[in-house]
Amino acid sequence: MHKEAVMKRFCLAAIALGVFAGGCSSDPVGPPPRITALPRSLTPHEQSLIQADNRLAIKLLQQVNADTRDTMPNLFISPLSVAMALAMAYNGAATTTADAMRSTLELDGMTVPEVNEAYRSLIKLLRNLDPHVQFQIANSVWYRQGYAVKRAFLDVNRDYYDAQVTALDFLSPSAPATINAWVSQQTHGLIDEIVESIPDYMRLYLIDAIYFKGDWTAQFDAHLTQPRPFRLEDGSYVNVPTMARGEAQLRTAFRPNATVVDLPYGGQAFSMTIVIPDDTSSVDHLVMALTAEQWDDWTGNLHDAKAELQLPKFKLTNDLGLIPTLGSLGMGIAFGCEPLTADFTGIHEPSELCITEVKHKTYVDVNEEGTEAAAVTEVGSGLTCACGPQRINIDRPFLFALRENLSGTILFMGVIRHPSTE
Repeated sequence: MHKEAVMKRFCLAAIALGVFAGGCSSDPVGPPPRITALPRSLTPHEQSLIQADNRLAIKLLQQVNADTRDTMPNLFISPLSVAMALAMAYNGAATTTADAMRSTLELDGMTVPEVNEAYRSLIKLLRNLDPHVQFQIANSVWYRQGYAVKRAFLDVNRDYYDAQVTALDFLSPSAPATINAWVSQQTHGLIDEIVESIPDYMRLYLIDAIYFKGDWTAQFDAHLTQPRPFRLEDGSYVNVPTMARGEAQLRTAFRPNATVVDLPYGGQAFSMTIVIPDDTSSVDHLVMALTAEQWDDWTGNLHDAKAELQLPKFKLTNDLGLIPTLGSLGMGIAFGCEPLTADFTGIHEPSELCITEVKHKTYVDVNEEGTEAAAVTEVGSGLTCACGPQRINIDRPFLFALRENLSGTILFMGVIRHPSTE
């Protein structure tokens, strides 16, 4: 391509890294008091936004699962991180590009100011919900020094997404390290590199970082962890390290074709929800048939039952490119660069930007003590370029999610087909 013909693109890289690990709790007094209600009622716009984000979470999981199941046995994504980064970018979209993003993000019926205000108040609410769980959300905007980014675009991300806004010399060899240092700080060192190098065409990065750390309300005894059989999709078995808890109160739901188990953290505002298909179904069927209504049925019918529990330990990493996924979900026009069909004139005029990259990287580690999770979503702008049973044994492929229970917000979702701790 001739240099003169090179137009500017809006590069969006969604890089979400989720980490489940845990530190031993030294609290001898037992579990903290249970949190049974939000500190305030959700606003109508917050309710609409949470419903939209959860619908997007399910669509993302379904599409990524379909795109990767033949190459990745296990899947872990952070739809909230992706949604928030895309929402920041959405503030710069115009005309048909804004229409496509609004539809893909399930935001029909909400104005852009309503979306922004709902994110601002929801971020504040989730950050401070459970004193026994660390949940942090941070955002930042990094733009090439001297590039004319519209002040209104920078202001809305600063004011509503609490974004740190920085003009950075992208030509400096230290620029990637500067961005990566911010990411590492926000994720407590769990993510230490998002930007390897800054291409000449890059003009803007928008980064969302989410960090979560919480001990199980009822931890597993590491002495009870031992290899146990796990049935793979082909019917064969492998032995995997499996945690165990004796008979105790456990929140469960027994629905057609599936058993649902909810494992809380801290004061029980946050939990991991696990869905195990019965022998007549499969995890792929559960994922592809999943709807927001089905999810609400699963989580809305949880009840306390005495049961033993066995759960595999697992650790995994994913590295995804989400442009095909988002294109399949209706956002293709935002990636239209040659010829230029994308319209991000809310960021810069004249029209010259499009999204060129959406990356999503994840890591998850589940063990006896609890869960630690981080997610980072980076958006970059640049030049054009290309009643239960006595025992619940989770011994076959399953769906899981990390969620905030009182608002219903889904933070992470994943599929485990072959547990591994490597």
